[in-house]
Amino acid sequence: MSPALNYGKARGAESRRDFIHKMSICLKELRETHIALQIILQMNWGPKDQLKKIINENDQLIAIFVASIITAKKVLRNKNR
Repeated sequence: MSPALNYGKARGAESRRDFIHKMSICLKELRETHIALQIILQMNWGPKDQLKKIINENDQLIAIFVASIITAKKVLRNKNR
């Protein structure tokens, strides 16, 4: 849930740099979630099929956030030229 709440903060960022910072926090939370889900899967604490789907979704979100951060950094660099 933390990545979603932090994403709400990122959407209200006060500047491009603030957006990048807040999105980076979201990315850290998503990566932490990935590790937690892997532990849950390895410990057999839930249905494997369902956990694998959730892990896949989390990985897709990581990819989206990475792309968003890269794009925001490019825009910031171009703006500062």
